[in-house]
Amino acid sequence: VTVVITTSPTPSAPSTDLLSAVIVSFAKYCPSLLACPVIVVFDTFDRVCEIPRLKKGQVTPEGARAYESYRGNVQELVLRTWRLGGRGRHSDRKWSWTTRQVDAEFGSPGEQKEGKNAVRMTIRRATGRGDVAFIEPHARLGFALAVRSALREARTPYVWVHQHDWTLEQAVPLSAMVGVMQRCNPPLPDKDDDEEEDEDGYEPPPVRYIALLSSRMLRYADSGHVQMFPALRALTTSLRRKFRVAATAMRGLPLTPLFFWHDKPHLADRRHYLARVFSSRLAVGRGMFIEDSVGHRARDQMKEGRWARWGSWLYYPFDGEKVCVKHLHGRSWKGEEKMRVDIGRW
Repeated sequence: VTVVITTSPTPSAPSTDLLSAVIVSFAKYCPSLLACPVIVVFDTFDRVCEIPRLKKGQVTPEGARAYESYRGNVQELVLRTWRLGGRGRHSDRKWSWTTRQVDAEFGSPGEQKEGKNAVRMTIRRATGRGDVAFIEPHARLGFALAVRSALREARTPYVWVHQHDWTLEQAVPLSAMVGVMQRCNPPLPDKDDDEEEDEDGYEPPPVRYIALLSSRMLRYADSGHVQMFPALRALTTSLRRKFRVAATAMRGLPLTPLFFWHDKPHLADRRHYLARVFSSRLAVGRGMFIEDSVGHRARDQMKEGRWARWGSWLYYPFDGEKVCVKHLHGRSWKGEEKMRVDIGRW
């Protein structure tokens, strides 16, 4: 598994409080993530102006200066954290780096012009074990293209995609999730048939993406997102289960079908991600989020009975009654110190 972390301008910059909270939650609820290779994508801004609109890529002059310092601070934090490798002690590992530049293409190739429909990126990667890589686009990508760039750079079969303002709130059985994916994922098909029998004749449903419960998804299987649609209700009834997990104390991995492709933290099959979500350079545009575009197209297909093309699931412990991730709202997060000051004023 490769951990993919996406970050972008935030009011808390140059402080790394926001990302530090994420890393602390990794250490508490899924320490194995800190032993995985990591790729950090530093998305940037489009314009410098007086009024910040971070979702549209607009920052103030002060915000632009702060983000420059923030990138350096985050790199130091990531190198320090992953040098420990999740073991809680210093490693003698020394970093040696290679640097190269590549393009992130988008839009119609027929309209390709110099400096248009592509964003240049600088990629710095640790040589040797290749545990850490930093991707810095020269212009704003948006979350979708930032993720695609990291998937192309990753070298593992699976990726853990994590935005900079979500923390884990429950233990995440990463090893069990990967084991279920390995057992239930046949090779990508040439046709729209994503299922294949295993040795005992059982046809495991494809498991190619596993998202985590947030506050808005509690009791998802019983919610209107599922129950109001006969096809989705029937799929949930037939597929929701505890998957067999080998060599673990868990009695099974509880999953329920998810009828969307969310941006919030998730584990996914890397090749499937590239083939299904980023099927062409036209799939997503610059500045876009996956869930705002591909997510809705995926849901429409699932309503038509083509859920297996996506193989998307929701980790569902405690029958979906407890959150697994918490949103810190990075576009308004100002850091721990500023929050304490604000609370004091109240």
